[in-house]
Amino acid sequence: MVILKIKMKISAMTLLGLTTVLLLTVIIFTSMNLPFGWGFYTTCLGQLLLVFTVYKVLTDDYHTDKTFKDFYEDRPDLGR
Repeated sequence: MVILKIKMKISAMTLLGLTTVLLLTVIIFTSMNLPFGWGFYTTCLGQLLLVFTVYKVLTDDYHTDKTFKDFYEDRPDLGR
């Protein structure tokens, strides 16, 4: 129960960073010729974390008042 409460407090961007680091670790493991099991289980864990991250991003309670008229705020000459 405590683990679920901790997971729910992690933001979507933190999960995205964690997923990126984990999947980059897979690349390091394979380039160092570590045993197959290490790379395989890390890849499986990374894929599960990626699915959970996508779910968390899509169900995040995020609201904005921006519209497509705000298109590029740093380049107002584009999109108008």
